[in-house]
Amino acid sequence: MALTKVLVIVKTYPTLSTKHIETVCTAGFREDGTWIRIYPVPFRMLNETYSKWQWIEADLEQNLKHDDRPESYHIRDIESLRILEKLDMNISGTNWLLRRQWIEKGKRIYTNMTELINSAKSNTLSLAVLKPSEIIDFVCEKREDDTTEKRALLEERLRIEMAQTYLFDDKALKKNFILAKQIPYKFSYRFKTDDGKKRKLMIEDWETSMLYLNCLKKCNGNESIACSKVRDKYLKMAKNEIHLIMGTTFEWHRKKSHNPFVIIGVFAPPFKGDTQLNFDF
Repeated sequence: MALTKVLVIVKTYPTLSTKHIETVCTAGFREDGTWIRIYPVPFRMLNETYSKWQWIEADLEQNLKHDDRPESYHIRDIESLRILEKLDMNISGTNWLLRRQWIEKGKRIYTNMTELINSAKSNTLSLAVLKPSEIIDFVCEKREDDTTEKRALLEERLRIEMAQTYLFDDKALKKNFILAKQIPYKFSYRFKTDDGKKRKLMIEDWETSMLYLNCLKKCNGNESIACSKVRDKYLKMAKNEIHLIMGTTFEWHRKKSHNPFVIIGVFAPPFKGDTQLNFDF
């Protein structure tokens, strides 16, 4: 069994899935710095989970029949998954230089969104780092889609399968799993790149949704204040040397959407030489 070592850079917030009940997409770098996507991952079902900037290894394989994006892999055997060391675990805080080296290693930093979209349409890539020329705004909008019915059906299916010990026969998976809270808002950056076009793209990073939930708890359930605090945080990060981690969604890739990308992570290190700023989550 050959294991692939991956440095996790981003995780998307859990989404409901008719096939997998709940899924998370993980993206990161191989040891040579090249991109890799691991999907689907039953992340919150795992007994031991991993965080950003942590090394993991697992028995991975491509499944081109179902997902032909060049970076897409899935875990062949969940029991093969091993959680390894954090990249920059130390007492002095975030090692921005080391993180930046991995962001830049073996890959191109895009500054033109049109060029990036064209590369995705030719299926030469579906993951990339984009450095915008300007962040215009951060937007928080109420979601129009209602997943209440789908959630109820999945919760009932989950209850039945847990009772039958079918879904959770694997030792690596939890036996007291509860579906993740669904976020009633969608968050987006408005930005420009070197092509001069203004765009608005959703941020599907796990940390954005968790920040909202934490703010909601601290402000006693006031959604408006929670959204305002999330916006303040992301606009503050935009004052740094911000890079957007971009990934295509499987659905939009399959439908050959005009722009199949969403923002799956935000890398906002201090400007080179400035060690005072720190907006890490």
